[in-house]
Amino acid sequence: MPFSPTAFAGFLLLLASLVLPAFPAEAAPGTGGGKVVKLSEARRATYMAAFEQHVLQTYVQTGLTATGLPMNVYREALVGFYNLQQRGLVAPAKQVLTIIDFNRSSRLKRLWVVDVKQQRVLFHTLVAHGKNTGAEFASAFSNVNGSEMSSLGFYVTGNTYEGKHGLSLKLNGLEPKYNTNAASRAVVVHGANYVCEEFVQAHGRLGRSQGCPALPLNQSSAIIRAIKNGTVVYAHAPRTVQYESSFQQLDPALVGFAQSKGLSDE
Repeated sequence: MPFSPTAFAGFLLLLASLVLPAFPAEAAPGTGGGKVVKLSEARRATYMAAFEQHVLQTYVQTGLTATGLPMNVYREALVGFYNLQQRGLVAPAKQVLTIIDFNRSSRLKRLWVVDVKQQRVLFHTLVAHGKNTGAEFASAFSNVNGSEMSSLGFYVTGNTYEGKHGLSLKLNGLEPKYNTNAASRAVVVHGANYVCEEFVQAHGRLGRSQGCPALPLNQSSAIIRAIKNGTVVYAHAPRTVQYESSFQQLDPALVGFAQSKGLSDE
């Protein structure tokens, strides 16, 4: 008898309790600013149970189980999303989250655009990394002007404009150690002809940018329109690269989640 989505989510919840890392309960000093949030033990336990159930159920319901996005990466992205929401940095009307998993080969589709409110995947596609970040795999990252490397961490999208690559989208990096020079480096979302299956077949890897998360030409405009003006982008680090973020603090994320679901009386 096949698993129902509910039964499968319950199985994943048990599995997650054994293998997923715990995030710090208290807000620690770090990048990104925001007020310190500390929940009581009882409230944290209540919110956390609801949050973990939400993560696992939506992971199944959106069909992410079959797309190659690891559950822990999805969870990290949601923790950051609700942190940013709690800080008022997410556009209330656009509950959209873009995830880039730089742990995956550039030959594979490693960008997901998820409608958090509607619990569905809007796009799943290829995305380039910077030419000095690596060949097939991304392994080196920078926030330095002229590095021609990709940058990690959380961003909030800005406005669109017409540039040399056509419709393009500005990114506002939120993490001083990792991506706050995105604007001055002109790291933007745009389409490129080297981001396609044909390039992968010819070269054994995807084409590379100057640090921009470049997208397939036939999808870039639709994706840009879906994620512009105040949505969250999370560029996940490979396992071999150290990355720590204040947007992984659990308590403010739980508060943001509880408020979005009407669970909080604060």
